[in-house]
Amino acid sequence: MVAKSTKLALLAIQYYKWLISEKKEFIISKQLLRSGTSIGANIREANYALSRADFISKMQIAVKEAAETEYWLYLLEESDYFDDQFTAFKLLLDEVKRMLVATLKTSKNNQ
Repeated sequence: MVAKSTKLALLAIQYYKWLISEKKEFIISKQLLRSGTSIGANIREANYALSRADFISKMQIAVKEAAETEYWLYLLEESDYFDDQFTAFKLLLDEVKRMLVATLKTSKNNQ
């Protein structure tokens, strides 16, 4: 999950650069950058959690950031900033989100 969330963050950076340089979109792109890179940061933090509760908390934040990232992608799509290159980003985001949800369910059941 760390590798996939890192790839997701790198794609978010790439798309941010593309949106500001090619599309001159500065507001939503910044939000996409922030939430898209935060997912992996929280997953990495969770790996060094002090307790199971801390781990679950960090992973829940990562899920929230994934949901927020989906929202910004939706707005980009609906406002005609979306490009076909975002499809890979959306698929990877969905995969990471499913992994996060599964990890949270397992962690909560093992408490």
